[in-house]
Amino acid sequence: MENVSVMLEPVRVFLAHVGNFLPRLALAAAVVIGGWMLAKLVRLAVDKGLRAVNFNVITERSGMDGFLAQGGIRGDTTGILALVIYWLVVLAALIIAFNSLGLTYITDLLGQVVLFVPKVVVALLILAFGAYFARFVGNTVITYCRNVGMQDAEFLGRIAQYAIIIFVALIALDQVNVGGEIVRQSFLVILAGVVLALALAFGLGGRDWAAGQLERWLSRGSTRSAENGPANPHAE
Repeated sequence: MENVSVMLEPVRVFLAHVGNFLPRLALAAAVVIGGWMLAKLVRLAVDKGLRAVNFNVITERSGMDGFLAQGGIRGDTTGILALVIYWLVVLAALIIAFNSLGLTYITDLLGQVVLFVPKVVVALLILAFGAYFARFVGNTVITYCRNVGMQDAEFLGRIAQYAIIIFVALIALDQVNVGGEIVRQSFLVILAGVVLALALAFGLGGRDWAAGQLERWLSRGSTRSAENGPANPHAE
């Protein structure tokens, strides 16, 4: 009997471990299923909320949705943001589940991913609003250049737009800790050159426009003086 007890001792230990592990496994499975259902609700709420505040209009006018469509990606930027939030909730549920199972290594790895996801969300928001602002500035530059009679108005507007887009992209990359100091400094040098070139172009174009306006005003003043005739110095 003693030999049988010794032989069955590992089996009893194994069954005891299984008995202790099964409740934790059931709890982890319940957490994952609940987190998955919550993630679907949060995704739907985020998508509806962003569309309610016309965020999809901003991304469409900024050109981000068109860029995604050209890349073969289905859906728009609003849908991608909602999907990112969905995975954030799912990862949080997985962290809770693995932590209950005592798998600390996987929990630490998923924790780093969860800390990275909000940075991606902020980067997408920066790109959306930055691209919208860049397009607005580009159209403004084009309109101004055409009003003052400058040539290559379209070209100058695109330069201004793309310069802002690149600057915004660098800010977004810096938000997700991508890109080094050399890249940022190089872009600042290029951006300073572009701004100087645009300032010179606007200065030259504005000078011609101001000269034309001054000449028209002077000609109008001379015409009015000629129509009124010389003033009579002797009062009757």
